[in-house]
Amino acid sequence: MTTFFSDGLTVARRNLIKIKRVPDLLVFTTLQPIMFVLLFGYIFGSLAGPGNAGGYREFLIAGIFTQTLVFGATITGFGMAEDMQKGVIDRFRTLPMHPGAVLFGRTLSDVLNNVIVLIVMSVTGLIIGWRIRTGVLDAVWGFALLLLFAYAVSWLFAYVGLKVRTPEIVNNASFMVIFPLTFIANTFTSAQALPGPLKSIAGWNPVSTITYSARDHFGNLFALKVAGTHQQQLDAIRYTWALRHADLYTVIWVAAILVIFVPLATTTYKKAVAK
Repeated sequence: MTTFFSDGLTVARRNLIKIKRVPDLLVFTTLQPIMFVLLFGYIFGSLAGPGNAGGYREFLIAGIFTQTLVFGATITGFGMAEDMQKGVIDRFRTLPMHPGAVLFGRTLSDVLNNVIVLIVMSVTGLIIGWRIRTGVLDAVWGFALLLLFAYAVSWLFAYVGLKVRTPEIVNNASFMVIFPLTFIANTFTSAQALPGPLKSIAGWNPVSTITYSARDHFGNLFALKVAGTHQQQLDAIRYTWALRHADLYTVIWVAAILVIFVPLATTTYKKAVAK
């Protein structure tokens, strides 16, 4: 285990140095969420109704966090596919290192990259009016859940990156899956406002539950001015078991993804380096 963690940290450091040497990666990774926060916040906020523009921006931030971190997890798949294509994995195979360290280091470095992105988005959100209206522990747990979910999705895309032939396929495949997942959810609008079948999908979509959890822990559930008491609004928002137990449901998804894709990705990697 000592070798596993030591080698994994070395691989993570290698990936972070790559970001340092190719700063364009970090620049565009951080510019995209800033653009989303500003565009969605001000354009969609203006459509939210009189007096609701600021409330919508506060409501929006947790959804932007979720969408950006889930899309950011695809970097893991892209990086693995690129390393496979360029022969970097073949070079790793010749080194005296733990076989699981490459995947561990890859996913760890992408979590650290997500931390930077989350900090940039949080600062941008604070500038446009977002506020955390709960205690420190609540806020920390909200951020931790977001990063934990993104880490699990990173393992899923690590497996995808090992199975495909080129990094471009990872981008195309991930966009086709993640784009509808993040929009058929409560990321940008209230899920209960969606039409029948889409509302049902959104109610059980893990993207909805992680977004709900983040809003709850940041104190932004009631940012929008909606008719009815807080309890009535809460009943309308939590219309499925998943949303009523959002933290638990999210943790179950994280555990399920890790249990399935950590062994799958590890086995696939071992087969790839054995060729």
